[in-house]
Amino acid sequence: MLAGLFVALQYLLPQHLVTALVWRIARIRHVATKNFLITRFVGFYDVDINEVKLNVPDDFATFNDFFVRELDADARPIDKSDNSVVSPADGTVSIADVIHDDSIIQAKGLNYSLSDLLATDLEQAAAYVDGAFATIYLAPYNYHRVHAPWDGELVAARYVPGDLFSVNEATVTRVDGLFRRNERLVMHFKTDRGPAVLILVGALNVGSISTPWTGELRPRKHGVVDVPDLSGHSTILKKGDLLGWFNMGSTVILLLPAGVATWDDDLQPGETLRMGESIGQLSDDPK
Repeated sequence: MLAGLFVALQYLLPQHLVTALVWRIARIRHVATKNFLITRFVGFYDVDINEVKLNVPDDFATFNDFFVRELDADARPIDKSDNSVVSPADGTVSIADVIHDDSIIQAKGLNYSLSDLLATDLEQAAAYVDGAFATIYLAPYNYHRVHAPWDGELVAARYVPGDLFSVNEATVTRVDGLFRRNERLVMHFKTDRGPAVLILVGALNVGSISTPWTGELRPRKHGVVDVPDLSGHSTILKKGDLLGWFNMGSTVILLLPAGVATWDDDLQPGETLRMGESIGQLSDDPK
């Protein structure tokens, strides 16, 4: 009952206005206020601050700085196996499966299309027909930096505006086409196994998405934005290299072409992941 009411309320809420308000609150620099927000958050969610690189809360200028906190260098070891795909983030598996033709499973009874998700030309979407996908949910308490799940070159990044529905389980199982409706940043890669995609999906209260190439992307209602110049930072990436961060919680989706990878058997809904651990295996032969 409560879950249904929460979802219904999201249709009525001014999603962008609420998210803009949260964006401002998360960037308050008043020391007592930001320390209060950080310490209450740590206590409520039982955040492990022993692995945080800086001192909590004193070394963080704002609550958002804490939310996108950097961890100690050895806190998330990266699986170095030649053919492994690693988890790009801490989080929980929503679903990991094959793509059926052009259709991706969102939840039981709810699907959405590749072409709608990528919001791009049919040729790019066609590369992933019958391929593999994995959807990983980042809860508010998770580490919120996103890292490269594979070795490769970032060749394009496209911001797609949209709604800002929550991406928690209650909403994902009730809002048809949620991931194609919400705002997102689509990152295209070239790997020695062919193309690959990582998508950062925005959500209610996610004040922005940031990457080293795009800077901070604030939610907007109209206009797909291509990032024309990626030369400000290296686009050649190794597994575990930083891709970006969510300023508040959200979801990451991975896409790989048919025959390129298989997910590990234990990559099941509800499985808890830590960034850098193996979640799948690439094919033996490069394309």
